[in-house]
Amino acid sequence: MIRSLLLSFFTLLSVLNFAQTYEIQYESSYNGKVQPNQNPTIVWVSESENYILNSKTKEQKNEYPFEISKIEKPSNTIISYGFLKPGEIISTSDSEAIAKQSFEFTDKTKKILGYTCKNAVTKINSNTIEVWYTNDLKLKGGPSSLGQNLGLVLEIERNGNSATTATSLKKIKRSGIESIINKPISTTNVLSYKDLLWKSRFTTLKVFENEIINFSDQSKSDENIKRFANGTIILRKIKFPKISQGESIFVELKQQSNGDAYDRTGTVFFISEDKSKSFFDGLEKGIKTLPLYKNGNGKQYFGVISNENYQPTVELMRFFTAFGINKFNNLELKDKTWQTVSPFRQDITELKPALSEKEIWMGTFIGNYDKGGHKVSLDITIHKSDQTVNKNNRIIPLFNTTNIMEMAGQDYATMFNNDKGLLVEFTLEKDLTSAQLRYITTGHGGWENGDEFIPKENSIYLDGKITFKFTPWRTDCGSYRLYNPASGNFPDGLSSSDLSRSNWCPGTITNPNYIKLGNLKAGKHTIQVKIPQGEPEGTSFSAWNISGILLGSE
Repeated sequence: MIRSLLLSFFTLLSVLNFAQTYEIQYESSYNGKVQPNQNPTIVWVSESENYILNSKTKEQKNEYPFEISKIEKPSNTIISYGFLKPGEIISTSDSEAIAKQSFEFTDKTKKILGYTCKNAVTKINSNTIEVWYTNDLKLKGGPSSLGQNLGLVLEIERNGNSATTATSLKKIKRSGIESIINKPISTTNVLSYKDLLWKSRFTTLKVFENEIINFSDQSKSDENIKRFANGTIILRKIKFPKISQGESIFVELKQQSNGDAYDRTGTVFFISEDKSKSFFDGLEKGIKTLPLYKNGNGKQYFGVISNENYQPTVELMRFFTAFGINKFNNLELKDKTWQTVSPFRQDITELKPALSEKEIWMGTFIGNYDKGGHKVSLDITIHKSDQTVNKNNRIIPLFNTTNIMEMAGQDYATMFNNDKGLLVEFTLEKDLTSAQLRYITTGHGGWENGDEFIPKENSIYLDGKITFKFTPWRTDCGSYRLYNPASGNFPDGLSSSDLSRSNWCPGTITNPNYIKLGNLKAGKHTIQVKIPQGEPEGTSFSAWNISGILLGSE
C-alpha cells in the first residue's frame, strides 16, 4: 500500500515537473547601452510549447495591432497570432522555418544569468547573428524563432552591436495565455497573414479602384465617381479622419495603359473650397467662370492663381504615364521583360493641415485623347510615425498652371513668354513663420527645340526680390525603360523614354522643391515665377506646368 502511494506521488511529481513553465524576460541594447523606454520581450517556455510576446501584451495594455508567437513541440511548428483590432484575431502556421535554420558552432562560451551558454553563428540577409544558448535547463526556446531547436536561447546578437539579452528567469505556475487569446481566430496562409497584419498598421482611404481615365463622350458620372472634360478628370469626395502631429500621409497611385500608348501628364489633386469660388465651379459651369489671369501676351488663363475669392486646385502629386505600360507589353525586344504597372507613391505629410477632418473632392487627371485611355487605382494611407519633419500648421494654395481642364477648353501654361511670367498676390491675415514654397515644375514642348528637352532656369521672386533659382532637369529617364514598352527607338540606339527632360521622365513622379522664404509678416505679398520659355515653331509650342503652395506656421 505504502509502495503504491509512493509510486503515485513520484508519478504526480514527474507530471508536475514536465508541465513546469518558465518565464524569461529580455531587454535590448545597442553598443552595450540598454535602450530606454523598452517594452521587454517575454517568453513562456515549457516542454510542450513556447509563447513569445512582450510585457504590454502580457499586461493586456498593448496597442493594436500586435502579435504573439507560439512554438509547438516537438514538431517545432510556429503558430503566429495577429491581433488586428479588438475581437479580430488571425493566425497562420509554419512547420518548416525552424527546421531550415543552419548554424556554425564555435567553442566560445559565457555565463548569462549564471547559466553556461554555448555559441552558434548564422547569416540572415547579410547580417551576422550570434546565438547564445544553454542546455543546463533541458529546455528549448528563445526570444524569437531563431535557435529554438538548440537549447534555451538567452542572448541574440546582431552584427556585434545590437543584442537581445535575458535579464530574468523564473518558474511560474501558469502563464495566463488563455486570458489573452480568448476570441475566435481566423486561420489563413502565411502571405495573407503578413499582408493583413501589415495593412492593419495604418489607415487606408480608398479613392479609386481600377477606374478608367479616357477621352470619350461616353464617359459619364455615376453615384460614386464624377467625370469631367470627356472623362479625362475623375473625382470622388473623401472624408479624412483626424490626423495627429505624429502621423504621416502618403498618396499612392497605380496606373496602366488601357489603350493610350503615349507618355502623358498626370496629377493627383484636391479641390480647395475655403473660398466663395472653387475649381469645382469651373468643372460644372465652364472654365471661363473661374478667375482670369493675364500677363500681357494676349492670352487668357483661367483658374490658375488664387485671389481673395478663389484658390486653385491643390496638387498632391505630379506623375507621368509611361509609354503604353501593360497594354502594349506584346511589343517584344530581346532581354526586355516589361513591367505591368506604374507605381507612383509620395509623402504628402506637409499638406496635413488641409486634410485632417475634412471632406474634400479628390481627383486625378491624365491628359489624353484616347478612348481606351488609362486605368488607375488611388489610395491615401495614414501612418503613425515618430517623425516630425513637417511641423507647419498652415497651407495656402497660390497657383497651379497645369491645364487640368485641357479637354474642356483650358489653355496651356504659355504665360512665361514675357518678363512678367506668373505673378500672384496674396494677403496673410497672421504672421507666417518658417514659410516655404512647395513648388512643382515641369517643362513641356515635345520637339527637338521644345522646352521639354532644353534646360531652362526657373526664378522665384518674393515681394519683387529674387529668392531662389534653379534649372529643373532629369537625367535618369533611361532607368525606367522597362516601364515603357511602346517607347520609340531611334537610330542612335536610344529610346524616347531614355531622353533627359525638364524635370520629368515617362513613368515617374516629379518631386516638389521646398523653397525657404523665412518669416513672413501679416499683410500683402507677391510671388512671381519667371522662366525663359522657348518660342513656338509652326504649330509646336512650349509650356510650363507649375504649382505652388505656401507652407508655414501661424
